[in-house]
This record gives sequence, C-alpha cells and structure tokens, in this order.
Amino acid sequence: MNANDKKYINYQEHWNKVYSSNEINNLGWYEEMPKPSLDLIAKCGLAKNAVILDVGSGTTTLIDNLIQQGYKKIIASDISAIALEKLKARLAEENSEFVQLVVDDITDPQRIDFTLKADLWHDRTVLHFLTNENQQTGYLSTLKKIVKKGGYVIIAVFTLEGAKKCSGLNVKNYDQKMISEFLGKDFELLQYFNYLYINPSGGERPYVYTLFRRKHI
Repeated sequence: MNANDKKYINYQEHWNKVYSSNEINNLGWYEEMPKPSLDLIAKCGLAKNAVILDVGSGTTTLIDNLIQQGYKKIIASDISAIALEKLKARLAEENSEFVQLVVDDITDPQRIDFTLKADLWHDRTVLHFLTNENQQTGYLSTLKKIVKKGGYVIIAVFTLEGAKKCSGLNVKNYDQKMISEFLGKDFELLQYFNYLYINPSGGERPYVYTLFRRKHI
C-alpha cells in the first residue's frame, strides 16, 4: 500500500463514519435549499445537457434541484460511498438516469471519466479540507483536466474569519484572492460574495462563494 492508498482509506473511513452516524439534515453543512450555489449556476447560462461535476457531493440537495431544473448530465462525486448511497436512495428512481454517482478521491481520482469534459465544476467545502500541498496539487490537476475551456468553476469555502475546523478536521481558510491565485491565470474571477451560513445547530459559518470561467487560451 502506497502513501496515497493510505490517505484515501483514512479519509474514506472518516467520511463514511460521519455519514453513517448522523441524520442528513443534522450535518453541519446541510442546506435544505442551496440558493447561493443555484444563483451562481444560473449566471452561467448552461444548456440543459451541460456536464456538471459536483465534487464532494455527499448527500447535497443541490442534485435534486439541478434535476428539477432540467439538467440531464450530472456527475456527483464523493469519497464516501455511504454518502452517495444515501443520495441515491433519496432521489426518485426516474431521476437516477440524469446522475452518475462516482465514489472517488478528487485529489487522486481513479474512477472519474476525464473524457467527459465538464461545463461546470461545483465545489462547496471540499477545497478547504485539503490542508497539505499534495492534496491541493492533486485537486487542481483534476480540475484542469476535466473543466473545458470556457467552462465554469464554482468554489465555496470558509472565509479567513471562518471556522478553523469542521467535522473534526482542520481546514484551510480562503478569500477570493487566494482562490484566484490557487487556480492561476487561466481562470477569470467573474463574481464572489461572502455568505453567512447558519448550520442546523444554529452555528454561524462564514463562507466565500466564487465563480470563475476558464479562459479560451
């Protein structure tokens, strides 16, 4: 077993435990209506057959909302098989054809199909859990391989003033400039805003939401 295998198993076990031991609507990042993400996705003006990759999907209601809006090529990826099983169980059977569920580590993917170039990469909370350089490099490499030129990237993470830990794990905090620097010159920042999320237990979690477009170069 190499170091990457060990990392993958540790993170998978952590998130499987989180999703198996908690009700979905009690999770600290649960959104009944993911309005900030949906507002940014609307600004992208995507066709209904656009390829949308949601990384770190967990059991997000974003998938339900995208299906309701008529999107037909959604990829929901998460390191936790239990999370995606719960997501699948919640989705109506007739909607399953519009979603591909992929259990994978986005920092070192083995199952994501890179031939499916994404029109949109959506990430709410994954990036801030990647606290070492190897994870961050792997994440960015995957993003650049899968997002097409002219495609969009939405990243939402804890602000610099936000929480320093989540679900028992340390996080790396960002502002929009740091995310821009992380993505590099090939990505143009179109919009950003701060958003105060109130979690199910009443805790305040300041987020920064960012929308980028990959340049045609």
